[in-house]
Amino acid sequence: MAQKGVQLDREAISCSICLDLLKDPVTIPCGHSYCMKCVKSHWDEEDKRKIHSCPQCRQTFTPRPVLVKSTMLAALVEELKKTGLQAAPADHCYAGPEDVACDFCTGRKLKALKSCLVCVASYCEKHLQPHYESPAFEKHKLVEPSKKLQENICSRHNEVMKMFCRTDQQCICYLCSVEEHKGHDTVSAAAERTERQRELEVSRQDIQQRIQDRQKDVKVLQQEVEAINRSADKAVEDSQKTFSQLIRLMEKRSSEVKRQVRSQQEAEVSRVKELQEKLEQEITELKRKDAELKQLSHTEDHTQFLHNCPSLSPLSGPADSSSIHIRPLRYFEDVTAAVSAVRDKLQDVLRDKWTDVSETVTEVDVLLSAPEPKTRAEFLKYSREITLDPNTASVYLLLSEGNRKAKLKGRRFSNHPDRFTGLSQVLSRESLTGCCYWEVEWRGEEVFVAVAYKNISRAGSSKECDFGQNNKSWVLECYNNSYKFRYNDVQTPVSGPLSSRVGVYLDHSAGILSFYSVSETMTLLHRVQTTFTQPLYAGLGFWYPFLGSAEFCKLQQSEVV
Repeated sequence: MAQKGVQLDREAISCSICLDLLKDPVTIPCGHSYCMKCVKSHWDEEDKRKIHSCPQCRQTFTPRPVLVKSTMLAALVEELKKTGLQAAPADHCYAGPEDVACDFCTGRKLKALKSCLVCVASYCEKHLQPHYESPAFEKHKLVEPSKKLQENICSRHNEVMKMFCRTDQQCICYLCSVEEHKGHDTVSAAAERTERQRELEVSRQDIQQRIQDRQKDVKVLQQEVEAINRSADKAVEDSQKTFSQLIRLMEKRSSEVKRQVRSQQEAEVSRVKELQEKLEQEITELKRKDAELKQLSHTEDHTQFLHNCPSLSPLSGPADSSSIHIRPLRYFEDVTAAVSAVRDKLQDVLRDKWTDVSETVTEVDVLLSAPEPKTRAEFLKYSREITLDPNTASVYLLLSEGNRKAKLKGRRFSNHPDRFTGLSQVLSRESLTGCCYWEVEWRGEEVFVAVAYKNISRAGSSKECDFGQNNKSWVLECYNNSYKFRYNDVQTPVSGPLSSRVGVYLDHSAGILSFYSVSETMTLLHRVQTTFTQPLYAGLGFWYPFLGSAEFCKLQQSEVV
């Protein structure tokens, strides 16, 4: 108990401005005490308004009170400092601006540990104990500390709002339910919470499923990135090998040309030098003969001249001026020309084939869907020719125009497990994936333009079979004065210009399904953004007994409406 008393004394002699023990304590006229420096600073800020107030009780004083040190409080503080004080709660236990404060603490408030929805109050650990210990609080609902407890109180009757009005979609108290909300659809807040919790769980399951789907998509994309990188690396490696082979081939051919030229050069030079050597020997012989003849010509003795003249041997070889005939060749210039011609041909081949290589690279288009077309010409690039599958056609329908057209007032078909037996509906023969576009020309009072999974139910007329009444089909309902869109039995009004032709654009991988009113211009009627888990099939439907017809149009990319 003594310790508790000391604790209380500490709180009593603490300054509520600096939250520390009083220093030079002063007591102002309202009875609250502060450090002299703290309250001076506080009043200095208020001097401009010439009205001074107590930081705790907000009582005002005019003029500014004169501060006098409280000697009794100063002595008490000093005495308690000597005897020792029980440790106060750490600063982090006190409530800050962002925290929920205990409603029962006085002075500096501690953080709330829990809030009570019955008491509409928040409690720190100390003041919360009765809720744990006393049977009177046994049925009270404790929750995490909340600053919004007052929102649970009815502003009109000051009662806890434990009811929910479904008619007005708001929380109310019991008195509200018997007064201004009398006759409304009211339930307990707990019951509405249970219902909303169930819906929330369904939404969470849908979100979690989407998260799983997106995670799978992320994994697929990551695998795609890895595959792209592997393929690109291999292409670069193989291309480098091929070009290296070409370079080595060219270097080999260059070496062969060099070797052949040098070999032929050596042979021709050898032949020329051999002939040159023979000619030089002949020149030497001729000079010798010339010297003999010159000497003979200078012999004065006629008899001796005549005696030596027959001993002269005749000249060998041709007597013409030159026995060497040089061909009009350009030596190895033709080799250069031939190599240049090969180079030119290679350049031509590379130039022609390089375009193919470059286009092949730029045609690599792994991802994802292209932006949705804007003009009809752009839509027509994705046009698909669609025919109806007679095996799915209801017995109430008649197919014609090469199974592109359907209308009521039909003929009998043989039994088939794929047939719609209870509804006037039919599916296409072709499955639809990727980017597709088609148009439907329709006549009558009610015609349904739909897409559906192949596993949509066919037997009977339940919602599981009806276009737009389940999660396996999407339908634009075309009436003679309006449109409506329906999916999973949720109907959405659609505004847009009425037209006898409806365009449908599907980007299966991107999960986009769009319906357009087609006339001189194209107007978007409704767009769906979802995840398609199976190939889709185009569908047509009619509502008996309203007569109508619908036909899948033959589209050309050059067509203009």
